[in-house]
Amino acid sequence: MRMKYKALFIDIDDTLLDYVPCCREAFEAAMPEHPEYFDTFFRISGRLFSEAKHGKHTIAEVMELYPQEFIATIGYPAEAVEPFKHAFREAWGKTHTLVEGAEETLNALRDRGYRLFAASNSFGHLQRSRLRYASILHYFEDTYISMDIGYDKPDIRFYEEALRRCGLQPSEVLMVGDSLTTDIIGAANAGLDTCFFARREPDERSCSTYVIKELNQLLQII
Repeated sequence: MRMKYKALFIDIDDTLLDYVPCCREAFEAAMPEHPEYFDTFFRISGRLFSEAKHGKHTIAEVMELYPQEFIATIGYPAEAVEPFKHAFREAWGKTHTLVEGAEETLNALRDRGYRLFAASNSFGHLQRSRLRYASILHYFEDTYISMDIGYDKPDIRFYEEALRRCGLQPSEVLMVGDSLTTDIIGAANAGLDTCFFARREPDERSCSTYVIKELNQLLQII
């Protein structure tokens, strides 16, 4: 059977790896004396990442801003920012809780002959570490991570550079992700078909080529 696409770009957080438990795990490793502060940390980082989706910050800026704002909010001295930031990042690079069905879906896609590429906003070395800890890095031909690419999703240049690196045309690639802004609208603006994994955001079918509720449903549509 002729495949409609040659390759898939697949987001990482909340598409393959479960973001909330990973974030909690990294936070509690970085601040084991106050696990009750997680909700404050999560609220601050979530707001800043949301603002980044709409162009207010770059991802690199957010990575610096949320430790600073969090430490200030809980009343710790400014000199606590760097130790917390480094401890969190070190722990984050080891977090690897999988979304249900992730490995099985990747395995089936590979067996069908699709080229697979991870596409994420973050530090490249940390995301690749997490995929390695989750034992799914080997499914990917390459990883396209914003801090390596030089542009953040949803910037069209992120997708253009990813396409250049894998040597494919937009019509040959399906973008799969859980964010309507960064994954779906961003990829669509670059000419790619999209599959919205509606885990946490509302189902808005009109702006995505496909919509799935469970990751393994991807196997039914391509």
